[in-house]
Amino acid sequence: MRFDDYRASGNVERGGRSRGGFGGGMGGAGLGMLISFVFSRFGIVGVLVVVGIIFLIGGNPLGLSGGGQQAATSQSGSVESAEQVCDDNSVVAYSCRVLASTEDRWGEIFSQAGSRYEAPRMVVYNRDTDTQCGQGQAAMGPFYCPLDRKIYIDPVFFRELAQRHAAPGDFAQAYVIAHEVGHHVQTITGTADRIRSAQSAVGRGEGNALQVRMELQADCYAGMWAARSRERMESGDLEEGMTAAAAIGDDTLQRAGQGHVVPESFTHGTAAQRQEALMRGFQGGNPAACDTYTAGI
Repeated sequence: MRFDDYRASGNVERGGRSRGGFGGGMGGAGLGMLISFVFSRFGIVGVLVVVGIIFLIGGNPLGLSGGGQQAATSQSGSVESAEQVCDDNSVVAYSCRVLASTEDRWGEIFSQAGSRYEAPRMVVYNRDTDTQCGQGQAAMGPFYCPLDRKIYIDPVFFRELAQRHAAPGDFAQAYVIAHEVGHHVQTITGTADRIRSAQSAVGRGEGNALQVRMELQADCYAGMWAARSRERMESGDLEEGMTAAAAIGDDTLQRAGQGHVVPESFTHGTAAQRQEALMRGFQGGNPAACDTYTAGI
């Protein structure tokens, strides 16, 4: 997918760990959002791990800080401009241009609906970083934090996607970013809140199923963005995206990691579901094509 001549987004910053440590707490509402976020990513095991870590560091769960209102800084403490961050390397530069493209396409969609699109910020970090959803780590893969409305990416993930998961290509990278932007759209439109509210009223299995629906809609939004950027696509791009979607399906990852699959623990969808969602968005080319995933919630 060609973006060499595209502008770089100005909504980019360098992530890192603040020198103040865990500091002053996020409060009960923030903790609830953190637990919801971790549950959506890793299920109940992830929640238990987070709670255990909080107590091990000597605190009360309400003392965990996700970065507060402070701007992200590099680990050396210096603040870089978006231009400096985007000039870091080719992978980061490409991510910055993809993000700019999502800003333009979603800006057009919101404008057509009579509203204004408020773009997310993208935080580029190395290994770990402070977020308002807790400590972000590279092992989590790219993620979106609804509390600070930022996308967090460790560029090394894309090398892992290509080498470890056999899903190389620039479109695979673009798809991942567009998927996280899809979660931002769900947040600002209220879809994410509706799903979290529904999850709070059901058990783990049903909650996971609701999370799968939200993830598939984000995949669909990624496909929709690609459809609106067809002039940038090259031969083989869509196949790269389909390969990436299959590589990060819950069944694919569980089979590779533990030798068997546990469907009730799925939180992102199977390889086939993720491929179908990406293609649905690409063929539909508009948000309405993706509404089916969250209809009735």
